Amino acid sequence: MNTDIENLFKDKVLGHPAGLFVLFFTEMWERFSFYGMRILLVLFLTAPIISDNPGWEWPRENALALIGTYASLLYLTPIVGGWIADKITGYRVAVVIGCLIMTLGHAAMALETTATFYLGLALLIIGTGFFKPNITSIISEMYHGKESKKDGAYTIFYMGVNAGAFFGMMLCGYLAENYGWSWGFGLAGIFMLLGMLQFWLARDLFGDIGGKPLKLEEVKVEIGEDQDVETKLNPFSLFDKILIVLSSIGGLLYLFNDPLEKIQGTSLAPFSLGGLSGTNVVILCSLVLFLILLVTRIARYLPVVRDRIIAVSIFGFFTVFFFAFFEQSLGSMTIFARDYTNRELVGQSAMIFKIIDALLTTVPLVIISWVLVLLAKKTYKRIGLSNIILAIAFVGLWILVIFRLMDKFSQEGNQVDATWFGILNSFFIITLAPFFSRWWESKYNPSAAMKYGIGLILLGLGFAVLSFGASGIPSGAQTASVSMIFLILAYLLHTMGELCISPVGLSYLSKLVPARMIGFMFGVWYLAIAIGQKAAGTMGGMIDKISEQYSMGTFFLIFTLVPVGVGFISIVLNPLLKKLMHGVR
Repeated sequence: MNTDIENLFKDKVLGHPAGLFVLFFTEMWERFSFYGMRILLVLFLTAPIISDNPGWEWPRENALALIGTYASLLYLTPIVGGWIADKITGYRVAVVIGCLIMTLGHAAMALETTATFYLGLALLIIGTGFFKPNITSIISEMYHGKESKKDGAYTIFYMGVNAGAFFGMMLCGYLAENYGWSWGFGLAGIFMLLGMLQFWLARDLFGDIGGKPLKLEEVKVEIGEDQDVETKLNPFSLFDKILIVLSSIGGLLYLFNDPLEKIQGTSLAPFSLGGLSGTNVVILCSLVLFLILLVTRIARYLPVVRDRIIAVSIFGFFTVFFFAFFEQSLGSMTIFARDYTNRELVGQSAMIFKIIDALLTTVPLVIISWVLVLLAKKTYKRIGLSNIILAIAFVGLWILVIFRLMDKFSQEGNQVDATWFGILNSFFIITLAPFFSRWWESKYNPSAAMKYGIGLILLGLGFAVLSFGASGIPSGAQTASVSMIFLILAYLLHTMGELCISPVGLSYLSKLVPARMIGFMFGVWYLAIAIGQKAAGTMGGMIDKISEQYSMGTFFLIFTLVPVGVGFISIVLNPLLKKLMHGVR
């Protein structure tokens, strides 16, 4: 294994092994397809049947219930996908399986029939489960023994995530809104396929890294007998396993039943208890069982370990709140962009926007294309065919970008696509991440609880901007013309909040949790995000009820007060959490 790592580090691009950039581009195309498709969902499902670009005309509540379940499952299947890769396939094969399944999912969705739409969502959920945890595991394995370079590697990789999201939302959104939904869904699948091919054809570059898992005897030699003994501490008891199974069944039943009840009017839990519907009874019981599991397992650890896991659990609670509100970006905020935002620009303002849009699009693409050239120079003899596939993908990307810009500049005025606002998060991350990184490395680096508090407050302030902008919209209005500046400022504040929380959450988890239970706590962390994703769909689905009964401004005011309040709770708990962390920063 060490020989393979040394071989990887012989061919460097920007100070890192060329293999990192193969993973960078694989992740970029996967995120291109993922975000490119995902931002279309709410628009496609709620678009009028009788229109230039007909959708399914679902009520917003129904659409967001389905999207919430879909987004939630995307964070649960990686727990299974990671386990399969660890035990059976290895990381590289799992990534290829995930890419192939997701490609089929995009192809199914492009057909736009009811059966293929649901089939496509199911395939995307399964494919993400294989892909998401395992490509990052390859990076971790690549940098084994070279931990000092790992932070830089993940920073580069994170740029690939945002570059893919940026171009995916821009181009899939552009084609879907202007030429038809099938074009957007189909484009996502094409680039997913190309990403898979370039990764698979570059497999020889990695040697045994990410290959099939070692047998138990080899693992003992690799990590040492003491470590192997340590992993056997606090094993899962039969009681633990029963709680896991029961809470998982209840949680999955709720996830599937919520959209089924709203869309089809049928229920998987057709009963009530004490005035609560069967769905609510099931989810409450599942949460109670899971809390019993967490508490009983934590109680069996030594005091310092127990305190640190309690701290992680509290951060997980704050993570649920953060994602429940942050993920409005692909739900109620996208609806607000389409139906309540003035997206028409004329005259000088239209030309200024076109120039800014052109720079936003071409400058990042020039930089990434330059990285592609650097990679090809280093690896064309070893993985030439992979480089050719990657070059084909980039030629296609350039053609689409130029076509889009020519189309925009040929118009007298300019109508900003509703999906365009989604790219702001990626743009602001790429722009602001270096500043936040320097902040975290300075003497003014705040504690974990303070970071969570600041992040949640910034998130709430973003909704405060939207609440102020929407204050003039009458109750029950289905359309309005609010200035787009409010939406842009909201995305800016939300991204600043994300940079305080999202990148640091897993970092603190890895520092606080013992190696022997890191897998279990990663699962808990993904579960927290999954709950937040589902809550985002449920709360976003209230947009019509609240705006009709009160106003759109009130809807966003609620989304202001809750995260700000939770943020202040995090700040107040700072001394307690510092004590529970026992010196970990």
